[in-house]
Amino acid sequence: MACNGHSLNKMYQPIIAYSFVMGQRIYLSKQSYPMENQSRKLMAIVAHPDDESLGLGGTLAKYAAEGAEVSVLMATKGERGRFGTAAVSPGMEVVGKTRGQELLEAAKVLGIKQVRFLGYIDGDLDQAPAKQIIEEIALHIRDLQPAVVLSFGPEGAYGHPDHIAISQFTTAAILKAADAGFDPISSLPHTVLKLYNILWSKPIWDVYQAAFKELSTTVDGKKRLAFPYPEWMITTQLNTEQYWETAWAAIQCHQTQMAIYQNLDQLTPAQHKVLWGRQEFYRVFSLVNGGRKKERDLFEGITAAVLVPN
Repeated sequence: MACNGHSLNKMYQPIIAYSFVMGQRIYLSKQSYPMENQSRKLMAIVAHPDDESLGLGGTLAKYAAEGAEVSVLMATKGERGRFGTAAVSPGMEVVGKTRGQELLEAAKVLGIKQVRFLGYIDGDLDQAPAKQIIEEIALHIRDLQPAVVLSFGPEGAYGHPDHIAISQFTTAAILKAADAGFDPISSLPHTVLKLYNILWSKPIWDVYQAAFKELSTTVDGKKRLAFPYPEWMITTQLNTEQYWETAWAAIQCHQTQMAIYQNLDQLTPAQHKVLWGRQEFYRVFSLVNGGRKKERDLFEGITAAVLVPN
């Protein structure tokens, strides 16, 4: 049983690949596992354990249930985050280890097939050596070969420097992964077909505000606030209502962070459906489609023929 009583299918035990720790290659999983649809590969590249559930839970659960190969590349283990209601942190090593395990539990609930950790430190991601981390992410992209990549937008949700950094590094790494001149001996180029940024419109924003009152962070002495996006900026809207309970179950796996999320417990089922039952994105680029018609599928425009291995 999972975090709030959800049953787990053995097919959805995530493979863990601790492949890089601050630039040192440690281990890269080469295990195989059953896949229903080899042509649909979706990769989320985010900063902290819980980003995958709070920001993308409905989406990842939906595509995993539909047979897509879903993977998560996590930049940090959230070492500087809260540790439940503890007044004093037990230390970054304990917090990181605990939060990493919570991520693995959430991944089981969502149906994520692979979880990989880059091994950078929470709060310092924007100070990571750019060339190093971009190349590391690029190698993961080449190895996993996603057709679609998801990450934060340039505003980092609410101005969080780690979110902004992973957005920038991810975008650059996609270009690097396709560059035939990069690492030509040990890996092959891979072209990501579509990149999406997470965003939310006012209806979702209003429920977030009801739960969190104010989503903000203070950087260099200046307060940064989250904001809703105008409807016209939303290029892609997914119906994930069938998976809102799965997303909420995954969020609850992050027990160390529930002190922050306690107001979510007070939301009505209807409000939960608004938060997790609809996911919205900005399509940064697509090599397979375009136009202003709102997408209802992240894989829109992608066919098996396009996804012949390069």
